[in-house]
Amino acid sequence: MVFKAAAVQMCSGVDPVKNAESMARLVRDAASQGAIYVQTPEMTGAVQKDRAGLAEILRDEETDLIVKAASELAKELKIHLHVGSTAIKLADGKIANRAFLFGPDGAKITSYDKIHMFDVDLDNGESWRESAVYRPGERAVVADLPFAKLGFGVCYDVRFPHLFRTEAMAGAEILTTPAAFTKQTGEAHWEILLRARAIENGAYVISAAQAGVHEDGRETFGHSMIVGPWGKVLASAGGSGEAVVIADIDLEAVKACRAKIPNLKNGRDFQLDIAPQLAKGGVTV
Repeated sequence: MVFKAAAVQMCSGVDPVKNAESMARLVRDAASQGAIYVQTPEMTGAVQKDRAGLAEILRDEETDLIVKAASELAKELKIHLHVGSTAIKLADGKIANRAFLFGPDGAKITSYDKIHMFDVDLDNGESWRESAVYRPGERAVVADLPFAKLGFGVCYDVRFPHLFRTEAMAGAEILTTPAAFTKQTGEAHWEILLRARAIENGAYVISAAQAGVHEDGRETFGHSMIVGPWGKVLASAGGSGEAVVIADIDLEAVKACRAKIPNLKNGRDFQLDIAPQLAKGGVTV
């Protein structure tokens, strides 16, 4: 089966209402070009690093504005709409960085909570402690859709290849990594990571990204991208501003790549031995 998929690039601000309007406009654009699967970036609902400001706009899943808007949009356009993620208030006071997938009837098919927390200190002075605010997810997710099996990830998850290998082994033909990558890490690693996840799993990778300088002051890398199972970049956006990137997804290409290099079948279990430390001052050969 061949179908069109789209990655929507945004520059979300701090107001969920405005972000929902931007999401709707861009998703409609993608659907008008024939996309039946459309993905938005991580933190579609709001990019807001101020904790007090974030707390003011937080809602639970049942009352969240982006969740409601995406459900209605998917039904209106008769598409599968994947909200890359938005912040969802949890009962224990923590927050989930949660992705949603809605079907053409507007119903929620599944959700996925980002598993790996972005706790890093970068060379340019940026320091992030996502785990101080967000509760990490505990389950990988593969959705069996009418046109493909879809595996989920969010942003920092892309640096943990075992997550996507697990999903590919479960049949995922498309892997997703919607993101809000920092400019520094994006310039160094973004394309390499996406292409690596595609190559090592013989799968398409679709990654909608946040792009540009946001209202809260942070800068994200953009370059929303769709990568084919042989590692070729099929479509890519620039590094700032809104965009819609679209590519044809042909599942026969997944089968062909996995037949040429059947590493999903050829993997073997093994044990790890730690060699004893060399005697002090000596060398063994």
